[in-house]
Amino acid sequence: MNGLGGLNKSPNGVVIGLVQLQLPRVATKADLGAQTERVVAMIGKARGNVAGMDLVVFPEYALHGLSMDTNPDILCRMDGPEVAALRQACIDNRIWGCFSIMEANPHGNPYNTGLVIDDEGAVKLYYRKMHPWVPVEPWEPGDVGIPVIDGPKGAKLALIICHDGMFPEMARECAYKGAEIMIRTAGYTAPIRESWRFTNQSNAFCNLMVTANVCMCGSDGTFDSMGEGMIVNFDGSVIAHGTTGRADEIITAEVRPDLVREARIHWGVENNIYQFGHRGYTAVKGGAQDCPYTYMHDLAAGRYRLPWEDQVRIVDGTACGFSEPTRSYGAGQTPEAREAAE
Repeated sequence: MNGLGGLNKSPNGVVIGLVQLQLPRVATKADLGAQTERVVAMIGKARGNVAGMDLVVFPEYALHGLSMDTNPDILCRMDGPEVAALRQACIDNRIWGCFSIMEANPHGNPYNTGLVIDDEGAVKLYYRKMHPWVPVEPWEPGDVGIPVIDGPKGAKLALIICHDGMFPEMARECAYKGAEIMIRTAGYTAPIRESWRFTNQSNAFCNLMVTANVCMCGSDGTFDSMGEGMIVNFDGSVIAHGTTGRADEIITAEVRPDLVREARIHWGVENNIYQFGHRGYTAVKGGAQDCPYTYMHDLAAGRYRLPWEDQVRIVDGTACGFSEPTRSYGAGQTPEAREAAE
């Protein structure tokens, strides 16, 4: 069910709006200010669009565009005017919002940061993209993990960004930490369309978790983003999907976190998030609770290495015009910065 796009809201429902925002060109500080004003106006549109909307979600690159520009003039700070404007818009419209900023980082490349702000203007979720879309994106790899918060109406909420969703471990981490709704914001272009669709569905089904997913939309004269707002139920079925590619369309649906909780407790067959850690419980009491996965042991030990590792040819961003990096991960951070990240 989706309550006719959230028009008929049930007592246990959470209404989500996904904004297929027109892809902007942002090259100057003035452009950034104008785009911030545009996003603020779209928050107002979302509130007027569906009176019962609880959460409005904007795509990755909503303020920045797809230029991959690291010019300090168009980077944001948490205490800067752009975040302040987004916080005030959530207060003014009495709505939760999910937003994207490219955040200045004094210790390295900028962070690709996602925020969830509540209807009182408080930043409730702060996330740094774990898996930049290499080799295309220059952003620093995220270092704060995946937070899970109490979102609208108490729903457990997580946020990942774009390429993150191609790694099943990311969605599994969200669910393992209790997320009932996982947001995935993106700037993807049309060649990724099919991969986007089936990963949004598999991330939901494999974890008994609602996924709410949206890309930028339209053309900036160089790049063409695809929109493709998708809300997927915990059984993998699509309950809302923006297939027209219409820029600034808001895709809406009501989701039911209470039914997610019910399925996680009562499902036997395909309760995969539970069964992953309780292998074969029909045969052995409690199931096998070991870790038989070589890649997990190797990654934890710092020795992750593919059998074909030496044959991989694209291992930095030089093919996309970026300089070869010389700094190791974590290098240059002060102890205070590392502690804050942790």
